[in-house]
Amino acid sequence: MEQVILARHGESEFSLAGTVNGDPGIACPLTPRGEDQARRLGELLADTPLDLCVTSEFERVRQTADVALAGRAVPRAILPELNDVRFGRFEGGTLADYRAWAGANEPTLEAPGGGESRAATVSRYVRGYRQLLARPEQTVLVVTHGLPIRYVLNALAGSDPTPLVEQVAYAEPHRFTAAELKTAVDRLDNWALAPAWNL
Repeated sequence: MEQVILARHGESEFSLAGTVNGDPGIACPLTPRGEDQARRLGELLADTPLDLCVTSEFERVRQTADVALAGRAVPRAILPELNDVRFGRFEGGTLADYRAWAGANEPTLEAPGGGESRAATVSRYVRGYRQLLARPEQTVLVVTHGLPIRYVLNALAGSDPTPLVEQVAYAEPHRFTAAELKTAVDRLDNWALAPAWNL
C-alpha cells in the first residue's frame, strides 16, 4: 500500500441520538443527512483512483461506502479489527455516560458488562492498520469509525491516546502515505505496550 484515505461513516441514527453502538449485529443505518454526507464523500473522491475499499463490519460504515462508491467497481474487504469499541453495559446508552466512565478509569480496565478496555481497542486498531500496510493495493479507502481515525491524527501530531478525544467529522477524507500511517501505528503500538493516560 502506498496511500490510505481514512473516512468516518456518515451520520447514523445512533449518532444523531447521541447513543453508542459497538455491536455490529445491531442495525444502525445512516440518517438522510448521513446519506448526503456519504454522497459528498463520493464526490470528493471521484477523481481518485481506488484499488480497494476496506470497511468495518458495521451497517453504517458499509452503507457509507456503498453510497460513496455507487457506480464504481472498487473491490471490497471487511476488517473487523477496525470495528468500533465494544461498550459492554453502555451499549445503546448515551455517549456522554460512556465518556464519563472512560475518563474516570485507567485504559486497561474493561468496560463493565463484557466491554473492551481502551488499551485493548488501541491494540486491535494497531493490528488492523498493520494488515492494511501489508496490502498489495496502491491506494486504499478505509471507511471506519471516528476513534481509530482520531488516534491516527493525534499520533501524527505527537499525542498518545487519551480517554476523551475530539470527534472526527462525518465522511471527510483524511489522506496519508503508508509511511505516515506506519509512523502513527508505531506510536500507538508503543503506547499499548505500557498504556497510561498522560493527562
